[in-house]
Amino acid sequence: MKIVFMGTPDFSAKVLEKLHKRHPVAAVVTAPDKPVGRGYKLQPSALKMKATELGLPIYQYCKVSKEGIEDIRALSPDIVVTAAFGQILSEEFLAIPKFGVLNVHASLLPKYRGSSPIQQAIIDGEEETGITIMRTVKAVDAGDILLQKRVRIEKEETAGEMFDRLAQIGGDAISEAVDIIENGTAEFVPQDESLATHCKMLSKSDGEIDFSRKVGVIDCFVRGMSPWPSAYTHLFGKTLKVFKTEIIEDKDTLSQIGLEFMIDRQKCSGNIFSLSHNGMVVAADSDRGLVVTAGDNDKLIRLKEVQLEGSKRMSDIEFLRGRRIAIGTVLGR
Repeated sequence: MKIVFMGTPDFSAKVLEKLHKRHPVAAVVTAPDKPVGRGYKLQPSALKMKATELGLPIYQYCKVSKEGIEDIRALSPDIVVTAAFGQILSEEFLAIPKFGVLNVHASLLPKYRGSSPIQQAIIDGEEETGITIMRTVKAVDAGDILLQKRVRIEKEETAGEMFDRLAQIGGDAISEAVDIIENGTAEFVPQDESLATHCKMLSKSDGEIDFSRKVGVIDCFVRGMSPWPSAYTHLFGKTLKVFKTEIIEDKDTLSQIGLEFMIDRQKCSGNIFSLSHNGMVVAADSDRGLVVTAGDNDKLIRLKEVQLEGSKRMSDIEFLRGRRIAIGTVLGR
């Protein structure tokens, strides 16, 4: 079975490595090297680096359906496998491989078609996600499904951690899919269009934390945005990235923080969490870390791992050493 593999980021590199161990890949297609950093030094994709390590032939195109179609036709692949490739393939291209183009998609299709399925599943508070191996068609992630692998999303798991897990599962799943095609038992099932959902490509601006949301929603949002594009707010006029949070709902802890807050702010009545601002700092010390209000009257949220613009990533305890944040400070301003 002659396989051509196409992708770009680290996710695809990990899938390639697993697939190549069971089914040798004939060639790899990826995007051209891109200039990065101040010196605009050309940087190869993660897939290119992995293919180089494995000693595989590498083809690079901005648009493989236009620039590379004759090269791929000359390779005469039985299967083309894509994983986070990021290019739309033409009908002419899709017709080249004998058994079609198979895509490794990081969601349980038809849910989360599009560019950010791992992040969005965590942001939405899903309990599970997975890998879908499906036939590529002209419409985005809409092809018939060959197989799926389900996985539970752990309570504190970030998108970055889930990327790593799903890449390994994706490698096993596409290897199994090739086995099925080789032995002639492949059965493709159409997707239920009524259940389809879509997710967009994320940008840095999508990461701003809305502290009017409930703490559970904020916690999922931060995990889904970590490590990139990362959730953030503003403090001291600078961007404060947030990588990890902790929900505080223990009544004794809440009562103690509330009492100290009222004393500090000279507030003597009312529900301490019915404050005039969400995202208000109610604790900032080496014992409890950086704790703020959100959209719950009975919970708080701790910003447990942060990075202030111009500084390094660290725990909130480390961050607060040498920095005084006044109780009542409102984040995001």
